[in-house]
Amino acid sequence: MPDESRHILSSFETDLGRLRDMVAVMGGLVETELADATAALLSRDAVLASRVVDFDARVDAEERAIEQAAIRVLALRQPVADDLRHVVAALKVTTDLERIGDYAANVAKRTLILNQSTPAYPLTSLAQMSRLVQENLKTTIDAFGEADPQKAMAVWRADQMIDDLYTTIFRELITYMMEDPRNITACTHLLFIAKNLERIGDHATNVAELTYYAATGETLPDTRPKGDLSATYMPHHDT
Repeated sequence: MPDESRHILSSFETDLGRLRDMVAVMGGLVETELADATAALLSRDAVLASRVVDFDARVDAEERAIEQAAIRVLALRQPVADDLRHVVAALKVTTDLERIGDYAANVAKRTLILNQSTPAYPLTSLAQMSRLVQENLKTTIDAFGEADPQKAMAVWRADQMIDDLYTTIFRELITYMMEDPRNITACTHLLFIAKNLERIGDHATNVAELTYYAATGETLPDTRPKGDLSATYMPHHDT
């Protein structure tokens, strides 16, 4: 390989490594945001919830920095084939991470409202759901950083459990609301929190699909495992 071509390849690998590092940092911020949002919900910690809401601006700033870095790589290196796939995947992953941050902030905002009343519903199932979502998020961020298609596939398959648990929580909350109308307001906020967590799981799965494609050049099946039967009842977005 001519020296000039070797130098260009080396420079691109450096740029790509820096881009991956930036995505890993953003992923870590989002993991922290979600963990803190859940902790605030379960402990009724208004101070921590407020901190999560404010923290989301940092996640947004990181997304903008990654976008600028990726555009710079595309402009200067003009990558093709496999190299282009990795840069485009990084760009798309940051979009999913930003949305995850938004959903975590929404959990915190609703926690602040819930703290104004006595909880009408035990939070055990929500805690379990959040734990599964956090595990999937960590695994998918690790998978992207390591370009590991097997870890990505594991996340893709695990989304079924999150959706099944969401459906269970949805039905339980509806039952609480029907049993006592005084539960309706609090349970509605909890329904949105559960939906936020379910959507975080979906975005983690999106990252897994992008990781698998970037690593292998192949796409996972169009139909991912799904267990959520309540989509017709609840909105997909909470902003």
